[in-house]
Amino acid sequence: MNARILPLLAFSVLFALLGFGIWYIKGHDINEVPSPLIGKPAPEFSLPHLYTPEVFLDSKSLAGKPYLLHVFASWCFVCREENPVLMSQGKALGITIVGFDYKDDPNDAKLWLQQFGNPYDVVIADEAGKVAIDFGVYGAPESFLVDAKGVIRYKHIGAITPDTIRDKFLPLLEKMKQEKAQ
Repeated sequence: MNARILPLLAFSVLFALLGFGIWYIKGHDINEVPSPLIGKPAPEFSLPHLYTPEVFLDSKSLAGKPYLLHVFASWCFVCREENPVLMSQGKALGITIVGFDYKDDPNDAKLWLQQFGNPYDVVIADEAGKVAIDFGVYGAPESFLVDAKGVIRYKHIGAITPDTIRDKFLPLLEKMKQEKAQ
């Protein structure tokens, strides 16, 4: 009798765990992964411009104004889906958008931007992916909203959608403006 009850009991426990997992995921946005960097200074970096690799952009030169650091790559299929959103609505953010080309051949990235459009104010290249490690990047696309003090205020994993801009980025940018005015 135990030989029949034990497998049934094990199956019931696994089924309950699966059900809990599905319930838990439904109540949470999978694009919002807690980051230990939220509320902390963005990692310092110095990376070459994609189009002029002899020129570097560093975190210090971005200080004093908020910016969106957007991780993308030519090999990223989801990046193709979100690029039209950045092209049409990115300027509405009213901040600098830094394209962060992640673990990509620079020539492939240039061709990709030529083909799909370049929504960025500046594009930097992290060909080895070393700076991405400091930011805790899992893959592309990911985005970091950094305030004027250089503090990461929000991390978004996955494609930026019109809803992301409307419901996440714009309210946070408005809050940052209000905090600055105080």
